[in-house]
Amino acid sequence: MPDRAPTREQVIAALDAVRDPKTGQGLVAAGLVQGLTVADDRAGFVMEVPAGETALYAPVRDAAEAALKAIPGMARVSVVLTAETAPASKPARTASLSPQAVNQNRPKAPVPTDRPAHVRRVLAIASGKGGVGKSTVAVNLAAALAARGLSVGVLDADVYGPSLPTMTGVSGKPEYRDGMMQPHLAHGLKLMSVGLLTAATDAMIWRGPMASQAVTQMLTQTRWGTEAEPLDVLVVDLPPGTGDVQLTLIQKTPLDGAVIVSTPQEVALADARRAHVLFQKVGVPTLGLIENMSGDVFGQGGAEAEAGRLGVPFLGDLPLDAALREAGDAGRPLVSADPDGAMARRFAVVAARVADVLGV
Repeated sequence: MPDRAPTREQVIAALDAVRDPKTGQGLVAAGLVQGLTVADDRAGFVMEVPAGETALYAPVRDAAEAALKAIPGMARVSVVLTAETAPASKPARTASLSPQAVNQNRPKAPVPTDRPAHVRRVLAIASGKGGVGKSTVAVNLAAALAARGLSVGVLDADVYGPSLPTMTGVSGKPEYRDGMMQPHLAHGLKLMSVGLLTAATDAMIWRGPMASQAVTQMLTQTRWGTEAEPLDVLVVDLPPGTGDVQLTLIQKTPLDGAVIVSTPQEVALADARRAHVLFQKVGVPTLGLIENMSGDVFGQGGAEAEAGRLGVPFLGDLPLDAALREAGDAGRPLVSADPDGAMARRFAVVAARVADVLGV
């Protein structure tokens, strides 16, 4: 094992040894390396290319990854390929954020655009606090919506802790076709996650702009639907909190609503309250609250009472269930694995209420 960790100079030299196919320059010299981060045995950056040229640069991205991995002492590499997007001529909605709602030291929000092509509804699944089972709820709610005969996609926007590949059993980089990524298909769902763009052991060491860029790429450069077969609902599993990724999504596409997941105890409900306030400030309707892990361990009824205080619907409670966790660990949503079970029936009730509000 090398005595010293790779240096930034070594990383830049390795990337400049990979050539831009259009200019013949090294990647750094050609300006294709954005947000380069080097820390200990890890390196990562975003490669932004002209619109419509992702297929041309996919082999270049692979070559850049190989060049970085060849550096002695380099253990983990993250390279995200993304294309520039032109702003829409007439945004569907521009979120208006007060100075109190946004840290003024953060990067400027992206230029607002329309919703992804051939997607009828975009539904955000949010939580103010981590560890409340939001991703488990997102995947199983998506499966319950698909069981109603809807065409459903899931975007895992939790850049720093992607769980969709594990919960659905999918792996491998998406195929690029005509400049667009093709989502993985499993359990009747179309799936995309940053966990499919990087190795499973990679740690996301990106600052906010890189994380936002990755979400933008997956949102706008994935072929979610076609004109002949549009996607009915795109379910977006947001990371916990109210930070850069949430603001990027809100200002990148019109959201048709948000569902907030919380456990019953006050420490989680306080953060759920903050998530609701964020959506209020930017004009995104909160479709309701879901109480997850409801029962003896964490208590019961807290989310229902909070929904009443906030004046939003209570969509239902989901008890703490070992089978739900085991199915996710096995790579299959419980709603798909046991469609006639008690938990699947609970998700079906929630899905019916969400579909009714979304009009799908």
